[in-house]
Amino acid sequence: MNRHSVSASTSVIRQFYALTKPRVIQLIVFCALIGMLLALPGLPSWTELRLTLLACLGIWLVAGAAAAFNCIVEKGIDASMKRTAWRATARGELEDWQTLLFSAVLCSAGCVLLYQWVNPLTMWLTLATFIGYAVVYTVILKPLTPQNIVIGGASGAMPPVLGWAAMAGEVGPEALILFLIIFLWTPPHFWALALYRVEDYRKSGLPMLPVTHGNQFTRLMVLLYTLILFAACLMPYIYGMSSWLYLAAALVLNTGFCLYGFYLWRDYSDELARKTFRFSLWHLSLLFAALMLDHYLC
Repeated sequence: MNRHSVSASTSVIRQFYALTKPRVIQLIVFCALIGMLLALPGLPSWTELRLTLLACLGIWLVAGAAAAFNCIVEKGIDASMKRTAWRATARGELEDWQTLLFSAVLCSAGCVLLYQWVNPLTMWLTLATFIGYAVVYTVILKPLTPQNIVIGGASGAMPPVLGWAAMAGEVGPEALILFLIIFLWTPPHFWALALYRVEDYRKSGLPMLPVTHGNQFTRLMVLLYTLILFAACLMPYIYGMSSWLYLAAALVLNTGFCLYGFYLWRDYSDELARKTFRFSLWHLSLLFAALMLDHYLC
């Protein structure tokens, strides 16, 4: 095999890998991992650690499959938006059948792994999440309603539930609290992005909230959701699944998110919307990291 062939093969591998939306998948797997660790009373044993790694791999595979399927469905939309125009599906560098086969292989491998080496409940919940995101959200909700992010956020909030089910073999109330936090976090996170990407969404024809209801209404919704999210983030402490360490982190992080929402509502700028979007990523990551630290240290 000559250098040109090797280079071409490497390029194709990178294109397929990019279709899995690695940065998004990292956050998904991280939230699932937190759910797994919180489901255990103490440090994981070697057997539990092995189960954790297998569950993370299975969830990663199915989540990557959903992301790739999303790229097929939205290739026309992606091509019209600066943020996504570089994707191989949008540029026509990968055929639909190639991406569909890639998605099917990843989904099948992930489901088999979860069913055989984790437990059937986790497999069925993960598969349901795949259908919820790839079909219900991407195909049905996203192009039809400005509430797409709110309703479709249910599939994005599933990772800690999947993680909890993988270790406990059931879905406990603690997992549902984690689900609620991500469910309420999703709208202000994505609407902050949509605010400064509004022209892209307008060109694409997607009925995102800033396009259908305007900038000012969307900013108000971001603020209101950050306030509701603040209350939800106190639930782990109120329910007794965490202590003062998590509470302190939740108070600081949610106060910051609410302040971003308030300033965004009062005095909008694209730069502030970008900062709000970036902060939202840190907010969720640090919030869940605080839950894990609290679980082991307090």
